[in-house]
Amino acid sequence: MVDFGVRIGDTFTFSKTVGESDIYLFAGISGDFFANHVDEEYMKKTPFGHRIAHGVLILALAATASSMVSTRSLERSDRYAPVSLGYDRVRFLKPVFIGDTVTIRYTIEALDPERSRSRARIEAVNQDGVLVMAAAHIMKWVEKRG
Repeated sequence: MVDFGVRIGDTFTFSKTVGESDIYLFAGISGDFFANHVDEEYMKKTPFGHRIAHGVLILALAATASSMVSTRSLERSDRYAPVSLGYDRVRFLKPVFIGDTVTIRYTIEALDPERSRSRARIEAVNQDGVLVMAAAHIMKWVEKRG
């Protein structure tokens, strides 16, 4: 039996309060200085009323939960090393504002030993329990050398 060091149903969580500096640093890294993210006066005239975080910034928080999965795997199995194959069905469902606390829930839903893959459900909720982002994550488990 193949053991990736994780089990179906394993859930990992990570929380972060999104600050103004997170948005500006992410804008600098990504080059996305669109008004939705950096222009408060512009956003006051929109239905949102305030600047919103980049959707991909929230998705990036899922990478932290993915790293938690990888760490768990390496603690439990010395045969396989995990690597991300990507995210599917990413949806940004509600805006995330400066000061919102986002919690990522990463749950292993399927293990495929034949293809050496796992599939996980990712949900991001704000401090009010509102689902703000959803996605699926595919992980590849590669056999270590030696």
